[in-house]
Amino acid sequence: MPAIFDPCAVIPVFDHERAVGQVVDGVRKIGLSCILVDDGSGPACAAELAKISARDLDVALIRLPNNSGKGAAVEAGLRAAHRAGRTHALQVDADGQHDIADAHRFLDEARIHRDSLVCGRPIFDAGVPKSRLYGRYLTHVMVWLNTLSLDVPDSMCGYRVYPLGPVMRLLDSVQMGSFMDFDIEVLVRLHWRGQRMRWLDTHVTYPADGISHIRVWHDNLRITEMHTRLFVGMLMRLPQLLWRKMA
Repeated sequence: MPAIFDPCAVIPVFDHERAVGQVVDGVRKIGLSCILVDDGSGPACAAELAKISARDLDVALIRLPNNSGKGAAVEAGLRAAHRAGRTHALQVDADGQHDIADAHRFLDEARIHRDSLVCGRPIFDAGVPKSRLYGRYLTHVMVWLNTLSLDVPDSMCGYRVYPLGPVMRLLDSVQMGSFMDFDIEVLVRLHWRGQRMRWLDTHVTYPADGISHIRVWHDNLRITEMHTRLFVGMLMRLPQLLWRKMA
């Protein structure tokens, strides 16, 4: 367990100039410093991020030269947090879907259980598209298969607190997915390594004027390829995973 608890927030951003300011204000109100990762946003969002970081010394801004995907942006933010000496990183989306009021609960849980990954278990509002729910359930089933367990009730909610030590060891040894597949893959691979995880219910909203950057065919293809890789990885680890279940 880390002797100290020194967290920050990591917020990947791609063209969410209307919502990101409120998200940053939310994490700053609880005294959390923030790393914004601009994933190749357009001029309007780039200008908004520059304004936010210029007025607050505890908001750092990293710019990726091109749109590289949510996973690449999250990884860049986690690495920056680790280089800065942080022990934990709260990952939160920039689009306003996550309930920032819950951030203190996530951090309190991580402070008590410092070697655990604290993950959000989403409670959706009535505005969630049914297609999203069906797609999530299919991913849940594949994750349960690839971990041979029900230990990961939701792998797609990007609201979580990472202990940076074990996450850095994973990122330094495995090339992770760079897009929407990252959130799923990192949990499965950490589970394979025996990472402790804790789960907190949290409300997730889908604002009527919200902007989604999900590319249905592109992202679903990447997620399908990822599940295939993970299934092969599960078969290679089958004796170890079965022994863990028996133990």
